[in-house]
Amino acid sequence: MEVYKRLVGELEEMGFSKAIATKAICSGNSSIEDAINWLVEHENDTADSEPQTPMAEVLVNVNIEESDGFHISEDIKLRAKELRNQAWKRKAELERKLERQREKERIRAGKELLEAKRMAEESERKRFLSQNKAEKDEERRARENIRQKLQQDKLERREMLGLPREAPVPVKVKPETAEPQITKKLEPVDPGLSPVKPAAVRDNMRECLRSIKRQNKDDNAKAMRAFKTLLIYVTNIFNNPDNDKLRKIRISNPLFQERVGKFEGIEFLELCGFERVDGGKFLLLPRENVDIGVLKSAAIELHNASTNPFFGLLSG
Repeated sequence: MEVYKRLVGELEEMGFSKAIATKAICSGNSSIEDAINWLVEHENDTADSEPQTPMAEVLVNVNIEESDGFHISEDIKLRAKELRNQAWKRKAELERKLERQREKERIRAGKELLEAKRMAEESERKRFLSQNKAEKDEERRARENIRQKLQQDKLERREMLGLPREAPVPVKVKPETAEPQITKKLEPVDPGLSPVKPAAVRDNMRECLRSIKRQNKDDNAKAMRAFKTLLIYVTNIFNNPDNDKLRKIRISNPLFQERVGKFEGIEFLELCGFERVDGGKFLLLPRENVDIGVLKSAAIELHNASTNPFFGLLSG
């Protein structure tokens, strides 16, 4: 037992662990040299496990060679030192590999964390922008609805009071032919020149214009062209009531038919005082039938129809 401990102690002094030294002795080696040789041959598996054979049994089966103080040759010491150096190198290399793996894992985890944070911030930014845009759109729609409602209420109140919706403004349309011929600059109608005709006449005019708008609900440009053409006729006569040419219209004129005649423009002009003459070939407004109040009402209704985008669309 004492010899066994001394052999293990010698191996430990050389730098081997107690477990490795014990395993080398327990493997049947009865001298330091044999133990060193065994360690050299099994240098890759000496640390796999602790010796499984009890110390007492090993001592019974192993004959320890008697030697003078367990003399160790220089060759053995060199080999032992080489084994220790190799073991230290392997251990250091293993530690470096483990450290590199841990560093790579830390870097990978850091990148994943940063990417997750970036994606979360980007998602939050997009959600904020989308919500902000939706709120602005909703606010804009609400303001527009309120504005339209206030405008419609204003027009309805003025209409109930028998007042003009808006003062007429000059309308300029570039004629494609000489008819209707505009001989002078259009002037705005002065609301103070004559009292507005009764509401019944204006209602009939407004209904004619609504009918024109409904007939062209899919082509608003045609309705606007009809309104502006009628406004030119009315304004020219209002400003020049003594001009016979401006008070006579040939019904068969292609442009007149295209812009006004094929709709209810003739009925509107008849409400302004025009009459069919020469077997229905012409519309004529006799000088004695020129009523400034009627012409002013017609101009106001035409102006409202041209400037109100909802005209004719809110009624049945």
